[in-house]
Amino acid sequence: MSKLKNKTAFVTGGSRGIGAGIVRQLAAEGANVIFTYVNSEEKAQALVDEIKLLGVKAKAVKADTGNKEAIDFAIKEASEWGIDILVNSAGLFVTGEIDKENDLQKLQQQWEVNVHGVVHTVRRILPLMKDGGRIISIGSTGASRSPYPGIGDYAATKAALAAYTRSWARDLGSRNITVNIIQPGLINTDMNPADGPFSAQMLQSVALGYYGEPKDIGMAAAFLASDDARYITGVTLNVDGGQTT
Repeated sequence: MSKLKNKTAFVTGGSRGIGAGIVRQLAAEGANVIFTYVNSEEKAQALVDEIKLLGVKAKAVKADTGNKEAIDFAIKEASEWGIDILVNSAGLFVTGEIDKENDLQKLQQQWEVNVHGVVHTVRRILPLMKDGGRIISIGSTGASRSPYPGIGDYAATKAALAAYTRSWARDLGSRNITVNIIQPGLINTDMNPADGPFSAQMLQSVALGYYGEPKDIGMAAAFLASDDARYITGVTLNVDGGQTT
């Protein structure tokens, strides 16, 4: 398949988990992909080598989305190829109940990565993005539901991202740039494995009764990046197996 042939995608947080699933699927659809990583250098290089076998260009750049200078450097690296698609996948998950003692520094860093870093990335990418481009952010079903205590700060960051998405769709409509957000449910990753200690309990809320895979989010992102989704913008797409029904 080559729905994204000759397109270039910039993906933050693309070395593992959901991000890697997105990188693989965009490359499978023919896109050249530049992605960022923070700590997983070996995984990042292995992924580069893997997707190059598909006949596309690939590059991994070390950059923390919460660090504006690092993101600026990564975007400069990507600008040499041109940028058609931006996927904001990098994110932190930090919990803490409001009436308990919390690590405020970690909670602040979560805001820097999940919200401020995304806003900065979008602002820096837009002058380089061609009209008709695509912006896709990865949110969370936690933005619209709180299934257990302690996720208020995380949920608020993802709700903010959904609000930005709706506004940016308005801002960029005249350039034919679509802006959408995908909200994953339970996805089988290292951070939230399908065989984890709480998986059986968590699955009780999922209509399909099983965890999704990173590829499921990748396929949704590839669809939104393609011409098949040219008239879809400002949308929040839940890919959650019916968790929010």
